[in-house]
Amino acid sequence: MKKLLLPLASSLALAACTVGPDYARPQTPAAAGGAFIGAGNPAFTLAEPEPGWWRLYQDPVLDQLIADAFARNTDLRVATANLARARALLRETRAGRLPQVGVSAGATYGRVPETQVAPGGQREDWQFDAGLNVAYEVDLFGRVTRSIEAGRADAAAEEAARDAVKTIVAAETARAYADAAAAAQRLEVAEHSLQLIERTRQVTIRRFEAGRGTGLDVARVTSLSEQQRASLSPLRAERDGALFRLATLTGRAPAALSPAAGARRTVLRLDRPIPVGDGWQLLARRPDIREADRRLAAATARIGVATADLYPRVTLGGGVGATGPSLGNLFTGGPLRWLLGPLISWSFTDQEAVRARIRAAEASSDAALARFDGTVLTALQETETALSAYRHELDRRTALTAARDAAARAAELERLRLREGRSDSLAVLDAERTLAAAEAALAESDARVVTVQIDLFRALGGGWQVDGQPEAA
Repeated sequence: MKKLLLPLASSLALAACTVGPDYARPQTPAAAGGAFIGAGNPAFTLAEPEPGWWRLYQDPVLDQLIADAFARNTDLRVATANLARARALLRETRAGRLPQVGVSAGATYGRVPETQVAPGGQREDWQFDAGLNVAYEVDLFGRVTRSIEAGRADAAAEEAARDAVKTIVAAETARAYADAAAAAQRLEVAEHSLQLIERTRQVTIRRFEAGRGTGLDVARVTSLSEQQRASLSPLRAERDGALFRLATLTGRAPAALSPAAGARRTVLRLDRPIPVGDGWQLLARRPDIREADRRLAAATARIGVATADLYPRVTLGGGVGATGPSLGNLFTGGPLRWLLGPLISWSFTDQEAVRARIRAAEASSDAALARFDGTVLTALQETETALSAYRHELDRRTALTAARDAAARAAELERLRLREGRSDSLAVLDAERTLAAAEAALAESDARVVTVQIDLFRALGGGWQVDGQPEAA
């Protein structure tokens, strides 16, 4: 058997080659790897972003919520299962490099020809048969190799997709927590404005009762008070909605969410420059770019799988077995059979269909390349947009803070003038309305600052490097 097998295997190995293109990562334009356009603002630094960016807020409740989301989020569980499936399929593909071994055994009872009956034997008897068969596909043109390359790239792509989901889950969990806290702060601001307007209304009513005002003044300030009161309900609903969203992100029913998740009453604060790195670091860090790269590698390998069908497929096979009238006869010198030889299969009449599959595989590779390029451009666009939105929102908040302070001084002066009889209620009403609007705008800007911060952190692509353990650990 060795005399037949070794020369054949050696000649096949010498003739073996791997067809199809070898994968090479696409070149990224040099302009994509430099410093970001908006990174020169003092609000940013060029240091490498921290993997656990939410820790910059120094809020243990947020740290725990994100750890819970990593452990329980349903989208992340789906992505993890998809990764396990891809790895299992890769193991199945790798098994193509191993010989396929089969064992067969059977027993039959019946009449046998007289010529096969041993002297003194019976024509009707049991026949027992057992055999061992071995088959091994010689990867002559790299079909198995390319299949393994594609499976390995698919598994790596699913791992990157899982990491991308982690990035989204971390950002959306932080966003829901921040939205709940911001709604609570805006609600307190609105309630404070209502208290101030109510104080003005009481003064206006006393002036009317003393004969120094009119019913129109009372009606106007009462209308403003009720308008301000009406603004409270949407803010309460917004806060509840953010908490319900937070419960879903952390894999819980709304009723099971910890009370600590809704205890914060002020917006998240980050009073330090945000590290953003540069373009090269972004492209290496973002998992969606890594996923697109691996999808392209898998599509390239499948061109080789399709191309290998143009050539013959060679399988080395062998078997050994025995047949006898009893089980003991099988293992004690019964008639033994064996065989060894190559099997060559080649669908040479189906070449046009094979070439069509190759063209389809090449088109899939072209599409994967376009998706890779688009993913790179989208990553840069999202990051630059988030950088611009953040620095301009900081400028807006600075202006709104000055406007709020000026409106507060004006409202206080008008209240004092009203108490001294040197102003009318209409002037006070206008001042109160301006102050309420300024405070509401500033509170909205505070919430917007946190939102664009989280947008920036998500665009930078960090967070997937952190496991699901609580920060306290």
